[in-house]
Amino acid sequence: MDSEIQQLVGHILEHPRFQQLRSFQHHGADNSVYDHSVAVAEAAYAIARRMRLSEDETASVVRAALLHDFFGYDWRGDRFRRYLHRYSGVQRLMRMHAFVHGHIAAGRAKALFGLSDAECEAIARHMFPLSAMPRTRIAWIVTLADKAVASREMAAAVGSYLSPSRRKAVTEL
Repeated sequence: MDSEIQQLVGHILEHPRFQQLRSFQHHGADNSVYDHSVAVAEAAYAIARRMRLSEDETASVVRAALLHDFFGYDWRGDRFRRYLHRYSGVQRLMRMHAFVHGHIAAGRAKALFGLSDAECEAIARHMFPLSAMPRTRIAWIVTLADKAVASREMAAAVGSYLSPSRRKAVTEL
């Protein structure tokens, strides 16, 4: 990890609640929520630098990107499945992980790390178009970085099920 990113969010990376994200599988068997979050923060930092954002705005982008999936539960586990089974139809759909985790992550991040409203909005809206459309540069950067990293991770996960010759073609995307 870049030393400047480490300076911006080192206290978050070392926090025990953030370290718990290592135990939650995310986009494939070889990828944790922690790994994904760090990769999104690095991608968002690169975008912010390329756009020549101010130091304050870059710091906001990195914090929001790092905490965009700070939901703190195993969305693939039995406990979340039991929660969903209490609902049906549209109610169940609207409580599915993809629709709710941004708001949950924003609330947890604000409570634990004191994020700004703009940073929380970026976290809450990062799942566009399944959530409301991002309204700020910070939110758009987090959304785009997340989509790029998640796409790469999913391609690698799918590639692991393919034959070696096809796997190489997928990972070169």
